Amino acid sequence: MQYLSHSRRIARALKPLALVETDVRFVSNAPSHVVHRSLSHSVFPGKMDTCNQLYAQSPMTGLMMLRANFSSEAKHVENPTAVCVAEAVKELHSKILDSVNVKRSMPPNAWLWSLIDNCRNEDDISFLFDVLQNLRRFRLSNLRIHDNFNCNLCQQVAKTCVRVGAINHGKRALWKHNVHGLTPSVASAHHLLSYALKHKDAKLMDEVMKLLKMNNLPLQPGTADLVFRICHDTDNWDLLVKYSKKFCKAGVKLRKTTFDVWMEFAAKRGDTESLWNVDKLRSETYTQHTLSGAFSCAKGFLLEHKPEEAAAVIQIICQAYPDEKKSALEAEFKKLVNEWSVDIIKHQNEQDKKDVAASLKSDIPAMVNALVNSGLRVRVDLNELNKNEALLS
Repeated sequence: MQYLSHSRRIARALKPLALVETDVRFVSNAPSHVVHRSLSHSVFPGKMDTCNQLYAQSPMTGLMMLRANFSSEAKHVENPTAVCVAEAVKELHSKILDSVNVKRSMPPNAWLWSLIDNCRNEDDISFLFDVLQNLRRFRLSNLRIHDNFNCNLCQQVAKTCVRVGAINHGKRALWKHNVHGLTPSVASAHHLLSYALKHKDAKLMDEVMKLLKMNNLPLQPGTADLVFRICHDTDNWDLLVKYSKKFCKAGVKLRKTTFDVWMEFAAKRGDTESLWNVDKLRSETYTQHTLSGAFSCAKGFLLEHKPEEAAAVIQIICQAYPDEKKSALEAEFKKLVNEWSVDIIKHQNEQDKKDVAASLKSDIPAMVNALVNSGLRVRVDLNELNKNEALLS
């Protein structure tokens, strides 16, 4: 009996709680107009007049209208992640400015790094640069620190500008005299040049190179590698010639990959004079050809109607290559037959196209036969030459 009495008391205590947790639509003892009014005024105040009128006529219609309001509201909700990130940027911007301008104290470094990480668009970058300007002013006036921010931070700012596509802000990172406390560096310039390479933007590359010169930043091998690739990908030989002279004059030691791009571009244009000049310059630094460089030389010999010498160059590089890298050789042969022969015809004058096409159709098979006779296994589908429209026209 005592156990039963305790159970009843517990049941009486829990009964109101169960009513509160039950879905209000299923509470039978609540008047329908009270239920609907409580929902409409608590969830969507001032936006349910139409639903109220319909509910007075038909409770089911009103509930369906209420459900439609819930679903329509959900459709207009923005991406919560994007909203949170945007709010985080604004909040960090406000906290940092409050710290330096109101509390007159240096904010934690973590706030600035968090702001950089959360930037997603150009507006966020504007907040970042405003923070940098205020921090620089505070460091100068209150802490008597005349130095700019460290190079790691400056490079990260440039990288972030490139990541969100705020290129004009990114170029400010290359200015020696700026109000943001940024120290220009070649590493920051490389982020912008990488963006120019990805988007094949020779104009941006030219602007970045001018900024490097104006701000006395030294040219480096990595800079040349990016510049040459951009010129190659945008098919701008004149620009490559212009900057190759600048890099050579500055005494920059070009990488093997840079020479490869330069020689490949010359071979693609059919400019054998430039090709041999570049190869001579390469030999002053590197004794052995790379695979790409050897095939560029072979293409030069083919243009000069010397298939045996073209085969000799390829044979030497093939002997130096291990068996596990033979697939790279096959790829180069395929490019020579399918791609280079088309490119070379495109760069010829109309009166020379037929002669060059006829020469390639005879000299490429002659080169392949010379390689086979030397004992080298060559997998080349020469039938592709007969299918090549550029050589048939």
